[in-house]
Amino acid sequence: MHSVNLTGDKEEPPSCLRWEVLKEFHPAGKGFWTDVSDTDWNDWHWQLKHRITTVEQLQRLMPTLTPEEFAGAALANHKLALAITPYFFNLIDPADENCPIRWQVIPRVQETHTAPWEMSDPCGEDSHSPVPGLVHRYPDRVLFLVTDRCAAYCRYCTRSRLVSNASGYDFHPEFDRQIEYVRQHPQVRDVLLSGGDPLLFSDEKLEYLLDRLRAIPHVEFLRIGTRIPIFLPQRITPQLCGMLRRYHPLFVSIHSNHPRELTAEVRDALGRLADAGIPLGNQSVLLRNVNDNPGVMLAQVQKLLMCRVKPYYIYQCDLIAGSAHLRTSVRKGLEIMESLRGHTTGYAVPQYVIDAPGGGGKVPVNPDYVLSRNADRVVIRNYEGRVFEYPEAADGTPLVAAPKEIEEPELV
Repeated sequence: MHSVNLTGDKEEPPSCLRWEVLKEFHPAGKGFWTDVSDTDWNDWHWQLKHRITTVEQLQRLMPTLTPEEFAGAALANHKLALAITPYFFNLIDPADENCPIRWQVIPRVQETHTAPWEMSDPCGEDSHSPVPGLVHRYPDRVLFLVTDRCAAYCRYCTRSRLVSNASGYDFHPEFDRQIEYVRQHPQVRDVLLSGGDPLLFSDEKLEYLLDRLRAIPHVEFLRIGTRIPIFLPQRITPQLCGMLRRYHPLFVSIHSNHPRELTAEVRDALGRLADAGIPLGNQSVLLRNVNDNPGVMLAQVQKLLMCRVKPYYIYQCDLIAGSAHLRTSVRKGLEIMESLRGHTTGYAVPQYVIDAPGGGGKVPVNPDYVLSRNADRVVIRNYEGRVFEYPEAADGTPLVAAPKEIEEPELV
């Protein structure tokens, strides 16, 4: 993928990567479904009913499938998960084999190849599951899995063993046992509903869970992890938002990886959630051919702020089986973080993390801004490469001497 020209002193990038194009909010439109009424198109039930789920549908709509894509899609529903909403399908550029939307949702045969270091459960969730459907890995919070279904299926999903049941995982949450576990563990103050996607539930079924969890005195706040606003913005109805606002403090973490996903429809859906008083954060996964580019990621985080969403995490791609073709290096992730810090508002800078393989939890990964430290001083550098000395105070009392810049060679 080409670099985005932000300075004007390099070769002009292709139009799809130009800064002004990446920052615009375009409607996805109906695309191949122009004969569908506006009422049907904007009905989330219609969108789910008409998802692309077979290789035959995919080839008919996009005859430019590569041999790798055709072979991957041929495994749909018996080895690999496949579902794409008509709305999200319209964001794919069928003429571009490296379209960042295409790489995220169309299967490739490389998903059947497992590298020696890859795992079916890279985050060790199953080993931290005291009751079916609940993961308790951190002291004060739990992951509450509600379903194995999504509106569309990401090719790099850390729970690909579970979602859609394509691999025969046979996921069966037990809501009563999950809720009782939370009730019996007063240290749990934070419950994250995820899956699969909780917003696939009806308003009534989702409210049933929120209401029971909110009734537990030590549960201080609730979270929902969802990609529905990106895959299916039609689901974010005024009725849903009205129901959710009754369960504050309630946070929603969305999942967008590329600025092209942030359409006019998505912006409006996120605006409805924000207007309901729901704090919104975004979690991106660093992916090859999708967002492993400083300019693309800069456009993404700034566009998220325009949607009233705080960029929260950038995840290094988990070591999920069959994801090697989508994984980029930690070195590239650090380069991207260097390109954000100091070059945009701090509100737009997410935390880059690696979910430690095997269940170690999220580990922050940052460029080396602390160059050295001892009992007397800390030597730091800023985003420009300038080096500064900050006097240390062992007992926490500020020293009289002011911090000063020191002369050192500029870092490369």
